[in-house]
Amino acid sequence: MREISIGEAARRSGIKVTTIRFYEERGLLPAPPRSDSGRRIYDTATVERLGFIRHARDLGFRLEDIADLLALQGQPGASCAPADSLARRHLSAVRERIAALRALETELERMVSGCDHTDTAHCRVIETLADHARCIADHPTGLTGELDTAGAGKAD
Repeated sequence: MREISIGEAARRSGIKVTTIRFYEERGLLPAPPRSDSGRRIYDTATVERLGFIRHARDLGFRLEDIADLLALQGQPGASCAPADSLARRHLSAVRERIAALRALETELERMVSGCDHTDTAHCRVIETLADHARCIADHPTGLTGELDTAGAGKAD
C-alpha cells in the first residue's frame, strides 16, 4: 500500500486539507493511521471516499445525508431503497428551492425593470425594499447569504 499524505489526498480529491480534517472530525472519514512523526497517512480507498463526498457535496447533499450514503455504500448486499429515498427527498428539496428562486427572480426583475434611474427619492428598487406591500408575492425565506452578488454558489 502506497502511503498518501494529506496534501496529496487534497490534491487528488480537490478538497482542501482543512476540509479533510473537518470530515474526519465529523466521522465521514475514519481516523487515519499516523506516521512515526505523527503525520496522517491515507490510502487510495480514502481518496476514493473523498471523491464520493466531494461529488455528493457538489450535488448539494447535507453532511448528515452523506454519512448515511457512505454507510449504505459499505453494505453492498443491502437494499438501495434508503439511498433512493434519500435522493428523492433531496430532489424534492432542490425543486422547491428552484421554485423559490424563480419567484425571487420574478420579483427582482419586476423591481429593476421599474427603476427609471432618476433619483433615489423615486427609485423603484429603494421604494420596493422600503415597502414590502409593493411586492406582488411573498418571497421565499432562507435564501439570504446563499448567493453572492455575482450569482456564484457557496464553495466547499
